[in-house]
Parts: sequence; structure tokens; C-alpha cells
Amino acid sequence: MDKKNTINHESPGKFQETRFEKIHNLTYSSATKSSKLVANEIAQHIKTTVDRKFVLGLATGSSPIDVYKELVWLHQNDNLSFKNVVTFNLDEYYPISSKEAQSYHHFMRVHLYDHIDIPENQINIPKGDLTSDDIRDYCKMYENKIVSLGGLDYQLLGIGRTAHIGFNEPGSHRNSVTRLVTLDPLTLNDAAKDFNGVEKVPKKAITMGINTIMKAKRIVLLAWGNHKASVVAKTIEGPISEVAPASFLQEHPNVTFILDNEASSDLTRINTPWLVLDCEWTEVLTKKAVFWLCKRVGKSILKLTPRDYSENGLSGLINTYGSVYDLNIWMFNQVQKTITGWPGGKPKYSDENRPERANPSSKRSLIFSPHPVDDIISMGGTISRLIEQGHQVHIAYQTSGSRGVSNEHALRYIEVYLQIEPNQLNFQKLKNEILNTKEGHTDSVALRELKSFIRVSESQESARLLNLPKENVHFLSLPFYENRITKKNNPNKKDLQVISSLIEKIKPHQIFAAGNLGVPHSTQRLCWEILLSSINELKLEPFMKDCWVWMYKGGLENWDLQNIDMAVPMSPSQVNDKISLINKHQSQIDQLLVLEEDNNSILLRTSELNRSIAKEYNFLGMSEYEAIETFKRFYF
Repeated sequence: MDKKNTINHESPGKFQETRFEKIHNLTYSSATKSSKLVANEIAQHIKTTVDRKFVLGLATGSSPIDVYKELVWLHQNDNLSFKNVVTFNLDEYYPISSKEAQSYHHFMRVHLYDHIDIPENQINIPKGDLTSDDIRDYCKMYENKIVSLGGLDYQLLGIGRTAHIGFNEPGSHRNSVTRLVTLDPLTLNDAAKDFNGVEKVPKKAITMGINTIMKAKRIVLLAWGNHKASVVAKTIEGPISEVAPASFLQEHPNVTFILDNEASSDLTRINTPWLVLDCEWTEVLTKKAVFWLCKRVGKSILKLTPRDYSENGLSGLINTYGSVYDLNIWMFNQVQKTITGWPGGKPKYSDENRPERANPSSKRSLIFSPHPVDDIISMGGTISRLIEQGHQVHIAYQTSGSRGVSNEHALRYIEVYLQIEPNQLNFQKLKNEILNTKEGHTDSVALRELKSFIRVSESQESARLLNLPKENVHFLSLPFYENRITKKNNPNKKDLQVISSLIEKIKPHQIFAAGNLGVPHSTQRLCWEILLSSINELKLEPFMKDCWVWMYKGGLENWDLQNIDMAVPMSPSQVNDKISLINKHQSQIDQLLVLEEDNNSILLRTSELNRSIAKEYNFLGMSEYEAIETFKRFYF
């Protein structure tokens, strides 16, 4: 086997810095590059298995998409044949038809099977349309077929936020085999966006068991994004437990987790490296360590003592800064400097202790929002401040967000119109389409346009409330999103052209953009990558020398304290104003319910998010604010 295409496998915990880890793992900066490495390893196994069928276990979800893309490329450009491969997919929703767009049958066709030369009779995906009487025998047959071929040679996995592998939810037994399972509420919530509502997600699934997976000769698990960080750390460093089914992988002799920076961020050697080895104390790591220490000992920055540092493994930090007093004062000042009520800079005041420049006193601020409402949720208070303080604010919605409008919400608009014009045939057709199609149906062009108009009208409503001129609101409708049918297309030059043209037209002094980069193929991630390409293309233009880029986190998340470069406080009345702005996006309030233990609405989640970061600032010793919105500066 070609070693350059093989993932190196070392024993977990072999080195001092990995002593907490019980599963071998590798971290890469790019999910795309690491996915190519995994695809090449699979390809090498396929090529070197010549005396029998190569039995390949496959996963679904966003994590393996780039692996499948590379396998297709290798087939089309490097003569990789799948004629000797038998595949077994991990799972499928139940009940669901294989023809539904949300089915894993459809997913695998779109991303892999329709593009390679694997024989049809060598593809195995659990059926989701069985009768209840047939399920037990079918699962036994599926299990026996894997065994008859000698078991799985290679199993590709993702991991759910419940630590499930396949659909083996918490409580699954180590000896479990292929069977029907009930899905965890958190898993249902995570799938809600694909089914246009959590109530439409199938409540059960057919899945390979943990014992089936553990018998694979080689296992590779993929995890991307900070939303997977805690479950990855629990799986790699925690005890083996049915509460975290993925933790059983600690017992496997040949398993590797492939992670990106975000997914590995809670591992001890990365999250708190001072506990395992000597550190090079960069500014960001210093901030992180002090904030960690404050939480650990329950003290604000200026109350930390030499004993606090020494008893918690941070003596080396004191040696670097000279004294606890100097370090505490420096840290306090660093945090204080991030706070400003002037996100566009305060005119006639020194820039020395402020995150933004004073000049020009009136700036052109261009705010990019992946979907309508992302901007309001993440920085609605800051937008209000910028407008009130005399800056020329432009908001650019990169996609229409039409897929975020439920059929039920669209039906309300249709029925209102039909009350006025009962003989309007086009709207009657749309009503019939909604009422007579099954779940998983792909919207017609006309229905997608109606849903786009709904999002546009909601955005215009919030713009009016902000006193933002209509001509300053831009609906870009990027092709990668608007031209897709069942999945996002890859961004191309047309997307880049749209963004670059707007930047060149406005010549902004500030760009604000969503920076939640942890999930590959998400709309936010793709929108950021397009914007970044545009910035790199334009960065030598004279006007870009005066342009600063600020990233808001997006995705109902705050930046970690050590990454915050600007914190914009909000008063109680400003929080209420922000809630009023979000309320204009009624289609999203209907959809974006957090269906976990608290069952809170998007409005409550947003306000609590902003209040929580204000409480953290207050705990560190800063003034008490009602709420805070946070930003990280991006340097290009």
C-alpha cells in the first residue's frame, strides 16, 4: 500500500500530550484535504483487494460528502473501479420511501452511487419502507449478509451530538446488531432542517448495531465543526459507557478519528494544553488560560493570586509575564478594550483603547447575511447602533433562504390571496401542490419563488423598523443556493462575481460577515468561502486598504472569550428592539424552535445568548450590561 495515501495509525495516549486520549485521532485545518486523505486510503484498500470482494461500510450526513466527492473524482480521473466493492450503509430512517429526497437511499445516489461503476446488486442500504411484520427478518438478513462476506473490511462513520454512531443512540448495548431503533429528541432536532420541521422527521430508524460496527477490520470516524467538539472529547477521553455509544470505539484495535480544528477543540491537549505540556504563551493562549482559571477558581481577573496560578498548572505563565500583578492588569485592560458602544468607531476620540477606528467618522458598513435573519439574530443591536450613529449601512442577503419557509407558512399567504382573488389559477395550483404532495417532494420553481418573496418581505419589514433605506438592502440570490434542486451546488465564478461587484460598488470601510465556519457544506460556510475569495481577489484595490472585516459568529453562538475583538453592549430597551426585529421574520419563528429539554423559541435563545456573554464579562470584572453582541476581526 502507498504510505503517502495511508493515515498513520499510532497508539492513543502514546505521548505525554495525548495521555488523556484513548482513541487515535488526527486533526487537520481543512475538512476537504483530510477527506481526500481518507478517500485515498479507501481507494488503496480497494485496489489491493484482488482475491475477493472488498466490503465497505458507509455513512451519510454532511461529514462524508467530501470523501464521496473525492472517490467519484478518483473513479472518473484515476481509473478507480468499484466493481469489486460491496457496500453496506449504516442506517435509514423509518418509515420513509427510498424515493424521498430526505432518504439515505437518495443521499447515496446523489453523492456516490450514481457516479461510479459499482454493480447495483452490490449496494446495500437498509430499507425504510418495510411493513412492521417484516422488520425483524429483514434486519437479520442484513446482518447475516455482512457476516457471509467475511464482515466489514472498512467502516466509515460520523458521530451525532448524542454520541451516536449509525443510529445507535444512548442506551444502545455493546452487543447490539442491526435492528429498529427510536431516535433521540436531539437527533430529531438536528434533522429538522432537512425535513422542514421536526414534526416531519421519522421517529425511528433501522441501523447496524454497535457489535456489527465493532467487527469491522478498520474504522475511520469523521467529525467537523465546533458543535461536535464536546461529544468528540467525551468519546476520546471519557469512560466507555452506553450513555455515549461512540465510546465503545475505545476497544477497537484499528480506529482513527479524523477531525478539523473546531471538532478537536475540546480535547485536553488543545483546550487546556498547559495541563499536559509546556506551552508557548501566545496572546490568544494567554487569554484563554486566564479566562479558564477565572472560571475554575470562581474569581474575576484582578482577584487572581499567585497561588491560583501555581495550583492550577499555570506557573509557566507567570514566569513569562514577570508577575501576577502585571499579568492581571494586562488581561483586564485587554478585555476592557474590546467593549465599545461605537461599532463604527467614536469620532474625535483616540483609537488606542477602542476596537474600531475613529476615522472616517461616517463609514460605509456592508453587512453580509447568509440567510435573511442571520444578521438580525447575530448583530441586530449593532446594526441599529451603526445606523443611529450616522454610518451608511448596507445589508446584503447572500441567499433567499427560501428553503427555510415551511409549506404551512406559504399556505397562509396563498389562502389570504385566494380570499381576495379566488379564481387566481396560479395560486390555486400552488395550494394544490402543497396539499397533494408527499413529504420530500421538491418544490416547483413557482413555489420556491413564493417562499423567496416571503423572506424578502420579512427582510424589508425589519429594514423599515431599522429606518434603513430600501436601496440599501440587497438580495443577491447567489446561484450556488438558488440553482440547486436537492443539494447545494458548489460555489463558482458567478457567485464570486456577484459578491465582488457589490463590494466594488459600495467600497466599504467595514464588512461584517457570518464566521461560523465549523460545518462544511453549510450555507454559512459556503457564503463565507465565497466572500473570502472575493476579498482575496480585491485586496490589492486601493479602497480595500481602508476596509476592516468583522466576523459575527452566527448559528446562535458566541465567540469564545479569547477570540472576541469587539463587544457591543445592549441596554434592556435595545434587547427588546432586537426581539421586535426578529419578530418580523415570522416564517423563521415558526421554524426555528429549539426542541430540546427547554423547548425555547428562537427569540428567547437569542436574548439569552446575548445576556450570557454580558454575564461572562461582568464575572471577569467588567461593568454590568444587559446583553452584548460579539465580533472577531479577520485580517486579510
